[in-house]
Amino acid sequence: MHDPLEKLTFRVEPEAAGARLDAFLASHAAGFSRSRLKALIKEGQVRLGGRVLDDPNARLAAGAEISLSVPEAEPATPEGEAIPLKILFEDGDIVVIDKPVGLVVHPGAGNQTGTLVNALIAHCGASLSGIGGVRRPGIVHRLDKDTTGLMVVAKNDKAHQSLTAQFADHGRTGEMRRGYLAFAWGILNRRRGTVDAPIDRHPHAREKMAVRESGRQAITHWEVTESFQTRGGKPIASLLACQLETGRTHQIRVHLAHIGHPLLGDAVYGPHFKTKANALGPRVKRARNRAF
Repeated sequence: MHDPLEKLTFRVEPEAAGARLDAFLASHAAGFSRSRLKALIKEGQVRLGGRVLDDPNARLAAGAEISLSVPEAEPATPEGEAIPLKILFEDGDIVVIDKPVGLVVHPGAGNQTGTLVNALIAHCGASLSGIGGVRRPGIVHRLDKDTTGLMVVAKNDKAHQSLTAQFADHGRTGEMRRGYLAFAWGILNRRRGTVDAPIDRHPHAREKMAVRESGRQAITHWEVTESFQTRGGKPIASLLACQLETGRTHQIRVHLAHIGHPLLGDAVYGPHFKTKANALGPRVKRARNRAF
């Protein structure tokens, strides 16, 4: 066992020059699995000198000094909290929740309490324990904190296995489809389209994702359902219906920003459009407010 506050330091020997960061740590940091080390790298727990090194594929130079910080372990099991839930359907196998804006789905760094998982544990009791892992009992998919929409939660192992398989299939062979409505800046140049661009962690901002060649495949299909204009008649925004073939973190937000049409109100991927909100007419504002 390692002291959770301990910092481990390693120097790259000449014979290890050119090694990948994750491979080097796997051979030097005893007691840690490669997957755990890779997660720590992506969390920003590895430094080269005073600089964060969060790319597992980074190549190391001879003589470099690498430091690894091991954060304090999270509590093993979240506790139930009396958080109000808007339940649209529930039976012995599943519960369908209308997740509001501002509610984090499961505990993590900076959000140990006050999450949907805490609320579900309080609502469902011990029946959720062990389903899908102690940190995400019953959760088979997620929505971002600032996204509202329906979530299906499994209440037993059989339902969890079935739902997990259906979500992983993304509607390729089964009947399940996931649809999203998104208000995006600008008017797209055609009625429908597809963004097929790999997504990975942003190279410099850990809290963001980005389209990168090193990323995992990500495919988003979109269709314009309505367009909006300013009071002066200038085109300004579109309402898109989106379907995903993959489920990458922030996928719709990243893909729409990538094609130049970030989501209205997205301060992470569309900060340069913030001042344009003043030009929204009352109809667009009402439509946006209904979504948020």
